[in-house]
Amino acid sequence: MSELDIFLSNFTIFVLAILSGFAVISKVPATLHTPLMSGANSIHGIVLVGSMFIAIAANEPIAYLVSFIAVAFATMNVVGGYVVTDRMLQMFRRKPAAPKAEKAEG
Repeated sequence: MSELDIFLSNFTIFVLAILSGFAVISKVPATLHTPLMSGANSIHGIVLVGSMFIAIAANEPIAYLVSFIAVAFATMNVVGGYVVTDRMLQMFRRKPAAPKAEKAEG
């Protein structure tokens, strides 16, 4: 296979992944969007590990820069996923009950 064939094959898979992801996410109701995205962002740790492996193999300055950006964005996405999940779960916690005032005896 030539380099052009490999590129077209990879580009086709990339475009199909974008279209299928958009089709799936657009059908998610608004009430489920936050839990779904926070879970997806926490799973994004796989991308973080992959970007670290790419950073290890970097041997040119531009490769160092791109791998650093990839690690930074993947880290922000993972941390953001956990922050959103924690904030969402705090909405469901019960607030502590206020102490009852004692009646004055008279």
